[in-house]
Amino acid sequence: MNRYPLWKNLLILGVVLLGLLLALPNLFPQDPSIEVSAARGAELNESSIDELRVALEQAKAPFKDIETRENGALLVRFALSGDQLRGQEVIERALGDRYRTALTLSADLPGWMRALGMGPMSLGLDLRGGIHVVIDVDMEAALDQARERFVGDIRALLREKKIRYLTVSRKDEQLEVTFREAEARDAARTLIGREFNELELAAREAGDHFLLIATLSPVQQEQIKDFALEQNITTLRNRVNALGVAEPSIARQGERRIVVELPGAQDPGRLKEILGATATLEYRLVDTEHSVTDALAGRVPVGSRLYYDREGAPILLNRRVIVTGDQITDAAAGFDGQSGSPAVFVSLDGQGARRMRDVTTENVGKPMAVVFIENRTTTELVNGEPVKRTERVEEVISVATIREPFGRRFQTTGLDSSDEAHNTALLLRSGALAAPIEIVEERTIGPSLGQDNIDQGFRSVMIGLALVALFMALYYRVFGLVADLVLLVNLVMIVAVLSLLQATLTLPGIAGIVLTVGMAVDANVLIFERIREEIRLGNSPQASIHAGYDKALSTIVDANVTTLIASVVLFSFGTGPVKGFAVTLFIGIVTSMFTAILGSRALINLIYGGRRLSKLPI
Repeated sequence: MNRYPLWKNLLILGVVLLGLLLALPNLFPQDPSIEVSAARGAELNESSIDELRVALEQAKAPFKDIETRENGALLVRFALSGDQLRGQEVIERALGDRYRTALTLSADLPGWMRALGMGPMSLGLDLRGGIHVVIDVDMEAALDQARERFVGDIRALLREKKIRYLTVSRKDEQLEVTFREAEARDAARTLIGREFNELELAAREAGDHFLLIATLSPVQQEQIKDFALEQNITTLRNRVNALGVAEPSIARQGERRIVVELPGAQDPGRLKEILGATATLEYRLVDTEHSVTDALAGRVPVGSRLYYDREGAPILLNRRVIVTGDQITDAAAGFDGQSGSPAVFVSLDGQGARRMRDVTTENVGKPMAVVFIENRTTTELVNGEPVKRTERVEEVISVATIREPFGRRFQTTGLDSSDEAHNTALLLRSGALAAPIEIVEERTIGPSLGQDNIDQGFRSVMIGLALVALFMALYYRVFGLVADLVLLVNLVMIVAVLSLLQATLTLPGIAGIVLTVGMAVDANVLIFERIREEIRLGNSPQASIHAGYDKALSTIVDANVTTLIASVVLFSFGTGPVKGFAVTLFIGIVTSMFTAILGSRALINLIYGGRRLSKLPI
């Protein structure tokens, strides 16, 4: 009686050993490191490693090792944080703009662990230090911009189709078109309804005038808001990459807010400079009549200008700008209807559509380029004083051949994959912020405070574990010692699952672990009290053990399921810190059910199973 089959014991043992293996990377120290990636026109190879090593050795900046990461970047490890900061200065001064540096922490794992893809759990901003910013997006401004675009588009459409009208204006949330004749209004209503199906149209009369009222449909308003938020997120993600942060987090929060978390960053002023930078796009024709080689030699034609793409390849473009990014109303990834190849579909406003139609009609068969332009503001120390410097970055992100004349909506093909098409569409939409932003919350957490949080959190877990273990050992004796052992295994399992999922451990997450320590032992308390009750009823020790585990199971499951539901609700509706608490609570409850029900039963069976017992030490 009370004996598990061999396969069940081996299965439980295998799960525990796997948990120990997955949790093992968290025991290795985190080295202050610098991730070095290639910038435009540069390439990382063996010579780059030698160049980095020579620069650091000449500057007497001590480092531990230089290794190549899976993403192609180089990782330079240091023993101390001070050496890391010194190394960043040396690398940036020695290698210049050819490389980008990002401060990070990297576990010093053995090669076999890295080969298996194992790694420690990530640390949240409150444990690692960095900057936390909450940004509010002005959705009303996004809707107003959309209405203004429709005013221009409707005016251009009526002129193109030669429909006589008096005025096209915006009145609050409505667009109002005034006509002298009802026939003109009806013709315009049919035309506008066909061209702009996202507008809801209504006819009205005001004295001698005939009015056409257009309003954005509720569905279209939600799409505009989602587009503005997505475009702003993409724009901000592109901008914060310049901060030199290895693992930036930019996520949507609710309907109109964006949360930016930059682990390791300690300069909120520089973050505001990056977020406030301006960017735009320009469409230009490629100069195919002159030689790029001559332009590189300094003989640039009068009507042309030399640009470079993101790989550093030179491209000669006409100085004449066709349209700019502020005339783009939408960009979406899709597939070409004829060839099935990936494509990007771009929509322009009325003025941009007319300009694009005129140029493409005259230049069918010629290539056209998209130029990304950004004004980046950086702060440098000159004679010990901070000096702001604005740098204008211009690079070609796309070149495509004009197949046929197009205007308001056109497509760009020649892309290698659907992922590239999606990224290009996002980039086209991220040239400028779709709506104004305002920083409504800002927190800076220093690395020393983060280490203090780690130390205090670890201390709280250890104190809670020690007190619970002491009580269980004194009150339940051998059974209490078994509960203490499975409680330790439960903590290891929590860390293992967090490491496996590469989840982020935050300070509220540590609180969830502390709570789990108490809740995990509750299951054993229920089982042990049920066993004591069965013994008081006169049952044999073996029968009491069997009945105790069986009868307590339903109560344990009911209690834990309700807690699991609560953690799911917290994760679904909570923000960042609340989600961190919910994740560790959920994982802790699941692992505690495994260890308390199966793990402790397996140990009790190994100790007492199959034996003749006159009494139990409980």
